[in-house]
Amino acid sequence: MHLNAFAAALLLVSPIWPTAAYRNDTSAALMQDPFLDLVDGCPPCPRCFDCHYDEFQCLQFASCGSVNGKCVCPPGFGGDDCAEPLCGSLADGKNRSPRKGDKCDCKDGWEGINCNVCTSDLACNALMPLGEGGVCYQKGVLVQENFQMCNVTNKAILDQIDPRIPQVTFSCNAEAATCNFQFWVDQKESFYCALDNCTSTYQDTNVRNTTKYTCQNIQCSCIADRFLCGEDGSVNIDEFLEQEIKGPASFYTQHTYGGSSKDGSRFEEPAMNNLISMIFGDEYISLQCRSGECLYETDVPGFTRPIKEINTPLIAGVIAGCALFVVAISLIAWYLSHRRALKRWGAIRLGEGTEDDAAASMINHTPMALQFENVSYGLKGKEILSGISGIAHPGQITAIMGASGAGKSTFLDILARKNKRGTVVGNMYVNGEKILDGEYRNVIGYVDQEDTLLPTLTVHETILTSALLRLPADMGISVKEQRVIEVMQQLGIYQIKDQIIGSAEGNGRGISGGEKRRVVIACELVTSPSILFLDEPTSGLDAFNAFNVVECLVTLAKTYNRTVIFTIHQPRSNIVALFDQLILLAKGKTVYSGPFSSCQSYFDHIGYSCPPGFNIADYLVDLTMHASLPRSPMFEDVPRDLLDREGPGTESSSTRAVKSIASVSNVSVESPREPSLRIKPKRRISLKQKQDRQLFTRKKTTGNETPPTPKTDDEDTVIGKATGSMRSWLQMSRREGSNPPPLLEDPDDLPPDANTDLDILVTNFMHSDVAQTIHDEISSSIQTASAANGHNSGDAIGEPVTGSIKGFRRISLPRQFLILSKRTWRNLYRNPILMLTHYAVAILLAVLSGWLFYGITDDIGGFQNRLGLFFFLLALFGFSALTSLNVFSAERLIFVRERANGYYHPLTYYAAKLMFDIVPLRLIPPIIMGIVLYPMCGLLPKWGVFFTFILVLVLFNLAAAAICLTIGIVFKDGAVANLIGSLVMLFSLLFAGLLLNLNHDTVQQAAQWLQMLSIFHYGYEALIVNEVAKLRLKDHRYGLDIEVPGASILSAFGFDNLALWKDVIGLGVFAGAFIIIAYIAMHFLLVEKR
Repeated sequence: MHLNAFAAALLLVSPIWPTAAYRNDTSAALMQDPFLDLVDGCPPCPRCFDCHYDEFQCLQFASCGSVNGKCVCPPGFGGDDCAEPLCGSLADGKNRSPRKGDKCDCKDGWEGINCNVCTSDLACNALMPLGEGGVCYQKGVLVQENFQMCNVTNKAILDQIDPRIPQVTFSCNAEAATCNFQFWVDQKESFYCALDNCTSTYQDTNVRNTTKYTCQNIQCSCIADRFLCGEDGSVNIDEFLEQEIKGPASFYTQHTYGGSSKDGSRFEEPAMNNLISMIFGDEYISLQCRSGECLYETDVPGFTRPIKEINTPLIAGVIAGCALFVVAISLIAWYLSHRRALKRWGAIRLGEGTEDDAAASMINHTPMALQFENVSYGLKGKEILSGISGIAHPGQITAIMGASGAGKSTFLDILARKNKRGTVVGNMYVNGEKILDGEYRNVIGYVDQEDTLLPTLTVHETILTSALLRLPADMGISVKEQRVIEVMQQLGIYQIKDQIIGSAEGNGRGISGGEKRRVVIACELVTSPSILFLDEPTSGLDAFNAFNVVECLVTLAKTYNRTVIFTIHQPRSNIVALFDQLILLAKGKTVYSGPFSSCQSYFDHIGYSCPPGFNIADYLVDLTMHASLPRSPMFEDVPRDLLDREGPGTESSSTRAVKSIASVSNVSVESPREPSLRIKPKRRISLKQKQDRQLFTRKKTTGNETPPTPKTDDEDTVIGKATGSMRSWLQMSRREGSNPPPLLEDPDDLPPDANTDLDILVTNFMHSDVAQTIHDEISSSIQTASAANGHNSGDAIGEPVTGSIKGFRRISLPRQFLILSKRTWRNLYRNPILMLTHYAVAILLAVLSGWLFYGITDDIGGFQNRLGLFFFLLALFGFSALTSLNVFSAERLIFVRERANGYYHPLTYYAAKLMFDIVPLRLIPPIIMGIVLYPMCGLLPKWGVFFTFILVLVLFNLAAAAICLTIGIVFKDGAVANLIGSLVMLFSLLFAGLLLNLNHDTVQQAAQWLQMLSIFHYGYEALIVNEVAKLRLKDHRYGLDIEVPGASILSAFGFDNLALWKDVIGLGVFAGAFIIIAYIAMHFLLVEKR
C-alpha cells in the first residue's frame, strides 16, 4: 500500500514522465443493436444517454432518475451525466444554464466556479418563500446546505503546477449528512469525492472560532482525460483514488480574532495526508475558503428573538421635549404678537438723493384725462347702464352720484376696467387714445366699498406691505417708508399706526370702522396712481373724517395732477363744494354729466330749481329717485260733467306745471275763475307729499309762474275751469291702463312719450349744451391724440394703442415671495390658536394612543393592534386635514381684491401660503405624534423603519391637506366644501385595505382600480408593510407554538409586500399633483368678476 502511494506521489510531482495514460473510454464500448442496422450498410446510431445502462455513468456520484434515465445532479452541476458546471445562481433553480467557455459569469451576489456561493443578503432573497428576509451566512457553520469555494495554499503544490491554479469546491447537506468535494485545475474538474455519515461542530471562544466537518466514509473518482486523470502529459491516479481513499475525512476551518498565520481551512484524509507528507512535507492540504449559505434571518446560528423592551426614560424624554416645544412656540408667538415696535417712528433720515427720488415718483408722470362716450352695460339681456358719457380731467375731482341702485358702483367698475360678468359697450379713452387693459391697470388705483384687510397686521404694516409690493423696484425702501408716513398723516391715521387692524371675530378690539376705511384708502394712495377710483370712500365715516378724506383726495389731485373719480351718496355741502365734475345717474341713465359749477344753472334752466337753503346734492339725488317712479292718474274721481266744460286757456303757469310723481294724484290747483269747483281725490295729501310736490315739480322758467297755494289736509283738491287741453288730459286719465302725459304750458312743449319724469330728465340732458360740449371735447381730444401720433382721426377709435403708457419696473417674484412670507408669518404667529391646537392635539392623542397600544406584541393579537393603530392614525390626519378647507376662505376676498389691484403674482402668494401656513400645520404635527407614539407602542426599533414611518405620515398628511386645499378653492361655499371633503375622505378610507379586501374573489374586479385613487390605501399599505413584513409572528394554539412570517399574513389581507416605496412615491405624487392642481384652480377660478 505504501509503495503504491509512493509511486502515485512520484507520478503527481513528475508530470513530464512519459506515461501511457489509461483511458476508460466507455463510448468505444457502446453496444450495437442489430435491429438498428440500416439496410444500406450505414453505421448504427448511438444509443441515447440512459443512466440505467452500465455504459452510462452519473458523475459526482449522482443518483439515476427512475423515470427518464437522467442523472439527478447536485447543485451547480448539469448535463446528462452531471459533468458540466452550471452558471447564474442557485436562485435560478432548474433554469440554470450550462457554462459556455472556460469560466462562468455569475449573477450579482454570487461567486464560485459554478456560482453556488452567495456574497450578499439581497441575493438570498430570491430563495426565500416571500422574496425577502434572506441572509447570506458566511461563517461556515452548517445549517441546511452550505457551499465553499477554496484556493489551495500549499506552496510546494502551487510551485509544481505553476502557472495552473488548483482550487477546491466543498459543500455539505445537513439533512442527508453528506458532503461533496471537487478538485479543479484552471476551473476544470479533475476528480470528485462523496462523503457520508458526516457531522459538524462549531466552537467559539474569546480567542477564536472553529468549524469542523467529520465524515466516516469517502469515495473518490476521476474524470477521464483531465489533469491527474489521464490527460496527455499528466499522470493518472484514478486507481489510487478508488482503492486508497476510504476515509475517514475531515474539513477544518479556524478563524482567530485579530488574525493569525494559522487561520484558514484544511482537508484531511489518512491516505491523502500520507501522500502529501512524503512528497511535499506538509501534513495536509491547506486551503483558503469562502463560505456562503442562504438562510432566513431567524435561522442564522446564534439568532435569538429579542425580548421587546419599552424604553420608559426615552418615552418620558420625548413627551417632555414635545411639550417644551409647544410651550416655546406659544411663548414666541405671545412675545411677537404683543411686543411694541422696535423703534418709534420719528423723523426719518434719508440718504442723499432720496428726496429727489420721492419727488420724481410723485410728479414725473403724464397727466391722464379719462374720456368715456356712450358707455352701456348689460347682463343676461337686461340693460344696467345706458349711454353714459363724460370726462374726468387730471387735477380734478369727479363725483358719481345717484340714488341706491342707480348704477354708480357698476359704472365705476367699468371705468376701472374691472372684470365684469356682463357685456360692456362704448368707448373709453385716456388722453384721447384707447389703451390696452394691462397698461391701463398699471397706472390706476381702486378702492372698494368693502374693507378687506388682514386683521392681524398693524396699520403701518398693512400700508407698508402695499407700498413694498406696488411701488417701483428702483425706489429705495426709505422712500417707500416716507411715502407711507406721509399718507398716514394726510388721512389722520398716523397716531394709530401701531394698532392691530382687528376684526369682529377677534378677541381684542382693533381700530374703528372709519379708521379701517381710511387704511384701505391709504393702501391705494401710497402708490400715487395717475387715476384713482374709489367706491363710496366716505361710507362709515363721520362728517369730519369724511371731509378729511375727500380733502385729501383733492390735495392729491391738485398737488400731483392726478385724476380722482369716486362714487358718493348724498354728501354734505362742504364736501360737495370740493367737486370739480359731477356725473348724476338714475336707473343707469345720465341725468347730468359735466362741470359741477354748471350743475345748478342747468337744472334751473330745465325747471328743477334747488330751493334756497337746500344741499344741492341732496336735492339732485332725491329728484332722481322721485323722477324714477312710474306715473299715476291725477284725477280718477273727476265728475263727468267737468270733462265737457270749456274755458279760455288763460291759467297761470303754476296751475299747469308738471307735478311730482309722489303728489301728482293729490295735486291741489286753484283756478282764479272757478274757485268753487273741486275734484274729490282718492286719498288725502300727506305732509311729505306736499313737500315733494313743492320740491320736485318741474316749473316753467319764463318768469310767469305763480306759486301754488298750499292746502290743508282737510281740503279737497280744487280745479278751476278746465281748458281744452285740461279736458283732453282728463279724458285720457279715465281710460283704463293708460298713464296720461304731464301737463305742460303749450302743446309745442310736449316731450316724447315717457312713463316717468326720469325720461324727461334724460332727454333734456341728451339735447343740452352740456352734453354737446362733452362730445365736442372728446372729439377734439381724439383728433389731438391722432395728430400727435401721426394717425388719421379715425384711428383712435379702432384698436388700442400699445406702449402709450409707460409703467415702471415691478419688484421681482422672489422679492414678492419674501414680503408675502413675512406677512403670512405675522398672520400665523399673531393668531396661533389653530397652530397650537394642532400641536397640542398631536401630543395628547399620541400619549393616548401610546397608552392604548402600549408595547404591542409580535403575535396575531399584536398584528391586529398594528392594523388598528395605523388605521386610527391615518383617519386622524385625514379628517384633521379638513381644516385646510379654510386656508383660503378667510383670505379669499383679500386675495381676489389684491390680485385685481396688481399687488403680486398669484404664484408668490400661493408659495408663501404653502411655506408658512400649510407646512407648519401639516409637517410638524405628524412628526410630533410619530416620535411620541413610536417608542410607546414598541414598534420595530430600527432607525430605517422609524424614518420611513415618519415619512409616510408626513406625506399622507400633505396629500390629504392638498386635496382639501383644492376642494376649498374650487367650492366657495364653506358648507359645500366641507361636505365634499368629508365624502372624499370617507371614500378614500373605504379602500384603505382594512375594511375591504379588493383581492378577494367576492369583490368585483372592476372595483380594484379604485384603490389607486385612495391615499389611505397608499398610506395604510406603506405603514403596515414597513412594520410587519419583516416580522415573524408567533402564537400558541392547540399546544403548539406557531410561527408565521408577517409577510404571508399581509398577503392574505391583500397587501403587496414589495409595494412600500411604490406607495411612498404614490403619496408624494398625490401631494405634488394636488398642490399643482390647487394652484391652477386658484389661478383660474379666484379671479375677480363683478
